[in-house]
Amino acid sequence: MTTQIEPTCVPSAIRARRSIRHYEPTPLPEDVLEELLSLTVEAPSSWNVQARSVVAVTDEAGRQGLADATGGQPHPTEAPVTLVFVADSQAWSQDLDDIWNRGQESGAWNEQFVAGFSQASLEFHKDLEQRGLLREYAVKDAMIAATYAMLSAASLGLASSPMNGWDEGEVKKVLGIGDRDELHIALLLPVGYPAETRIHPGRRPLPRHAFRDRHGRGYARPASA
Repeated sequence: MTTQIEPTCVPSAIRARRSIRHYEPTPLPEDVLEELLSLTVEAPSSWNVQARSVVAVTDEAGRQGLADATGGQPHPTEAPVTLVFVADSQAWSQDLDDIWNRGQESGAWNEQFVAGFSQASLEFHKDLEQRGLLREYAVKDAMIAATYAMLSAASLGLASSPMNGWDEGEVKKVLGIGDRDELHIALLLPVGYPAETRIHPGRRPLPRHAFRDRHGRGYARPASA
């Protein structure tokens, strides 16, 4: 039976989302998981190179391996799926013709734009390589995708909890990429139905972390607004 998905709006998802540590054992229906992944990969990326991927770990052995890699934290074993975000610092050097062709077929880009854009992208990434910044840029793209996943999960009535405390080498072994030096783990994100309720702990007032024009100048509406 197909699960009926009724997404909430983005502002509601942002305000409702909390980091959940304990989950019901109920598996995610395949159509829900597929929709979550589909929304996740809609995330933008530098030069549209899409130098990130997401692995949905659902099998028991894999989830236990991720829990071990996090020092025994319960989220990966309790949640029916843990999304692992992988950054590829060499994606730019691979064959990207499918990306350029898709842009043309969709009508977003013309042939002249693709020729200039693809060459500029190559030069940009070669400069990053010289400055040792390829990993940093790929991880940024992966983190944008992870944020899309968190908000998409909340909009679908699912809970999640971003995890940043893990052994990268052990996580890569679980995914079968232990020998891939160009691949890097950006984030673990357990996803499932919550088995607990968490109260919003609150945030500092807007002017404390949101500024206008200059850093440290607390945001405030202009007097004429």
